[in-house]
Amino acid sequence: MVIFMKALIISKTEASLRAIAQMLKSESYDEVDCTIAVEIAKDKISESEYDAIVINTPLEEESGLDFSVYCAERTRACVILIVQQERSVEAFNAVESHGVLVISKPINKHLFHHYLIFTQCFKERILAFERENEKLKSKLEEVSVINRAKLLLIQCLSMTEQQAHRYLEKQAMNMRTSKVRIAKQVIRTYEN
Repeated sequence: MVIFMKALIISKTEASLRAIAQMLKSESYDEVDCTIAVEIAKDKISESEYDAIVINTPLEEESGLDFSVYCAERTRACVILIVQQERSVEAFNAVESHGVLVISKPINKHLFHHYLIFTQCFKERILAFERENEKLKSKLEEVSVINRAKLLLIQCLSMTEQQAHRYLEKQAMNMRTSKVRIAKQVIRTYEN
């Protein structure tokens, strides 16, 4: 399976944008967007989904710390903040609780490679958790609909909870459909 990888780089100089873009392309990033302005980066983030967002500090308008948190809170991308060696501890303390990875300058290409692999693995785990969470939400919504239908059957037709449950199951089996679909029909019929 071919995976398309997309990155966004924000840096205040064209030279650093080119250098980081070259590193990302050598790491199998297919598309790399670059900008020197935070506002343009925010627009790009709102228009497109990125696998990685690399912020090379300091930026023109700000230090980059706030923007890295902004990215971490609003995207699924792996956010990497590149800072001067002497600011790395301060930057780490400011952004680590938001899941931002801090890398010190000068960038070691070998370590950068491993950081990218790490962030991609971490992103895959988060996406797996999100998929599982969506399944659980869906199941919870189904249970809620079924319980609402059972309550209506109890109230409107004086069934017991067991009778209402059995009715939904039997109707679903007879009509070769799901209990949720039958429950929704019951709700439409008796809630009006």
